Amino acid sequence: MDEFAYCAQLVRQTDRDRFIASLFAPADERNALHALYAFNAEIARVREAAHTALPGEIRLQWWIDVIGGERTEEARANPVAAALLGAVERYQLSPSRLIGLIEAHRFDLYEEPMRDMAELETYAKQTSSALFALAAQILAGVEADAICGPAGVAYAVTGLLRALPLHVARRQIYIPTAVLAAHGVDLSDVYAGRSSPGLEAALGELRAFARGQLLTAREQMAQLPSPAIPALLPLALVGPSLARLEKSPPFQPVDIPQWRRQWLIWRAARDSGRIAR
Repeated sequence: MDEFAYCAQLVRQTDRDRFIASLFAPADERNALHALYAFNAEIARVREAAHTALPGEIRLQWWIDVIGGERTEEARANPVAAALLGAVERYQLSPSRLIGLIEAHRFDLYEEPMRDMAELETYAKQTSSALFALAAQILAGVEADAICGPAGVAYAVTGLLRALPLHVARRQIYIPTAVLAAHGVDLSDVYAGRSSPGLEAALGELRAFARGQLLTAREQMAQLPSPAIPALLPLALVGPSLARLEKSPPFQPVDIPQWRRQWLIWRAARDSGRIAR
């Protein structure tokens, strides 16, 4: 199996939504998309793979070194690194943007809570927004930050809200403590899985924020070059996910069945106006 086939398989297993979205991209560009998404999967799961902060820090630094042009022989032996470096060279992807994505995920290694909305938005932009922009560059030669910025924030915040039960179980809080405090919520209650009107209000504030970012992305859709549309297809899941979150208790896992996720992506691919609805 070559490195690109390995990346495609990894993305199919770990990020099914982006794998399905990639099938709507031209065949010639899929290898690069799979390399980018496989790299993202490797970085996003460092905490699960490393279990503790120090091994995680070492792994993230390894990736920074690889993107910075070091560890050449080691990179060639790693199928995801080899494929990613090939995509970076062919499509002139920004190394600083890739490194920024890695640096943002250092937060995942620790149990310090997110402090405020500015910190949450920065995290979302360096991770999800960057990934959307890099994928758009592969497909259309432009980063399309005007839409990828808010699109990534909406996608990331919604994903973090969906993952609240998992994060609480491992004592990670991505809900900004400033938002919790404003609604009279103590962190100990969140760690204990205790719901309250204040917590529901705090989560409602974050859902409203995500919807506002989704609306901003929708207003920019006309500026998105049509070849870049497959890069944004996972955004079609945000609106339906927020609707489900609004109707569910805070600590209850919320997800959309896989068949419906695929249908929402397929529908958005046929009608790009549905991507940010």
